[in-house]
Amino acid sequence: MLVRLTYCSRAHKSVDSDLVDDIMIAARKYNPAQGITGVLCYSKDVFVQSLEGGRAEVNLLYQKLSHDPRHQCLTLLDYQEVEQRRFANWSMAEVMMEKLNTSLLLRYSAQARLDPFNLPGASTALLLEALAEAGSTQIRH
Repeated sequence: MLVRLTYCSRAHKSVDSDLVDDIMIAARKYNPAQGITGVLCYSKDVFVQSLEGGRAEVNLLYQKLSHDPRHQCLTLLDYQEVEQRRFANWSMAEVMMEKLNTSLLLRYSAQARLDPFNLPGASTALLLEALAEAGSTQIRH
């Protein structure tokens, strides 16, 4: 059974390219062996991520994230059984917020900034899907 879990968190320190590189490297090592795919979106101090895969594997990864010192205020936004993956092509893709069209944010949010703590969880999950569909993602190697 496939599930999709979407969460947000506050970064323990300001998000910079070194921090994102560390997260992406770890995801690309761990996720393929566990059958997990997903997308990571971030701004100055906020992470939003959708994880897809088997229920046990996604739940275990979320538990690991809850103990990861890079995250604070880990908040589950949306969790659902799904028939198919939305992010099947990526062990972990990254949303490039600097290239984001703010009108896309405004479709799901009252403000043109990433603030998943004040959005319905389902809206945040839809925003991540829309970002992926709009080509706002990149893969770092």
